[in-house]
Amino acid sequence: MAEPPLGPIEQTPLRRQVAERLRTAIVTGRLRPGSPLTETALAEQLQVSRAPIREAIQDLENDGLVETLPYRGKRVKPLTVREVTEIREMRQRFEVMAVQRIGSRGAAVDELWGPCRAMAAAAERGDRDALIAADEAFHRTLIQLSDHRLLAQLWGGLYLRIHQIMALRNDRDVDLADIAAAHPPIVKALEAGDVECAVRLVSRHFDALADFDPASIADGAE
Repeated sequence: MAEPPLGPIEQTPLRRQVAERLRTAIVTGRLRPGSPLTETALAEQLQVSRAPIREAIQDLENDGLVETLPYRGKRVKPLTVREVTEIREMRQRFEVMAVQRIGSRGAAVDELWGPCRAMAAAAERGDRDALIAADEAFHRTLIQLSDHRLLAQLWGGLYLRIHQIMALRNDRDVDLADIAAAHPPIVKALEAGDVECAVRLVSRHFDALADFDPASIADGAE
């Protein structure tokens, strides 16, 4: 029996819509670390009742993007120097593992060229948000090509904070063209089957991130 040409319209719950709007604002740096999240103000801005705001903020707290301060309410969770350093280290380990698995499986990596082209185009336009989105697509695809379910699952949660760090870092004097140019050599090394070179390039990619001072985007320290 042939499937119908049109599927049903999905109505996304308001809670999820609000959560996604706030999540995007946090990970793109529009809501800065330490920013208070007041239900009344957010409800007025988004033109919704306070109930979905409260529920959405709880979802974001579960994501690790929001925290509760005793007697002071909710705020965007500040980034500490320690957290930024640990996230960078975990990202490097995850992606080195992904590259090694891709190499051992001989997996095709054609899918990585689309995000590379999107990054180059965004850098040429000076579009920071588009470049970050394309960068996320590149690294998400790299993880998916490793064909490791647990790695992909852990990566999903980690990348929310990675995206936030990148957005805040790129608010500063960072050459978008340099970021875009760092990715094609990784793809070429994988296509050539040179896993050692690909691992070296991925590691160098993160060494560049270590050049900036995490304290410049951290509101607190541990």
